[in-house]
Amino acid sequence: MEYRNATVKDIAAVSELQKRYHVSTINENDKEDGFVTTLFSEEQFKMLIEKENGLAIACDGDEVAAYAMAASWGFWSAWPLFEKMINDLANIEYKGRILSVDNSYQYGPVCIDVKYRGKEVLPNIFEFSRLQMKDRFPVLVTFINKINSRSYDAHTRKLGLEVIKTFDFNNNHYYELVYDMCRKTPGSNI
Repeated sequence: MEYRNATVKDIAAVSELQKRYHVSTINENDKEDGFVTTLFSEEQFKMLIEKENGLAIACDGDEVAAYAMAASWGFWSAWPLFEKMINDLANIEYKGRILSVDNSYQYGPVCIDVKYRGKEVLPNIFEFSRLQMKDRFPVLVTFINKINSRSYDAHTRKLGLEVIKTFDFNNNHYYELVYDMCRKTPGSNI
């Protein structure tokens, strides 16, 4: 498996993977195995790649097996959910530091093709993404929909993210999680 930053040439494959596992298009029977909730256009993927270098992918040969997004709060500020999170950062203290747009960033979504789940792909793509962001930001922040138990378990039990609080938005209930960027990802071999 190769882990690398996506280029604009990868956008079509990333979009196809997103479509298969997005909450609005996923087969209802597959939801319990995890899904993504934020829908990105090809133009938004392009901006993420060109302005943030924030789209990590795992490739098995020519196939994009997984992706993980990471970007500054400035990138995410156009979405109302992220605006809510940004406005709440000053109310969060982690490891003796009050969070801000300058000392934290937003990770996710992450999406892994079902045939690569439960293997080393999640810790390795998370570690690759962490290495891209750790010199810019000391704290990772993310959220997981409370009904997405597979993602919650994977991020808390396997990767060691910590729940810092819960919040509600648009009739959905979320965990907000943090990660110390100084920590190597458990289970990764990158």
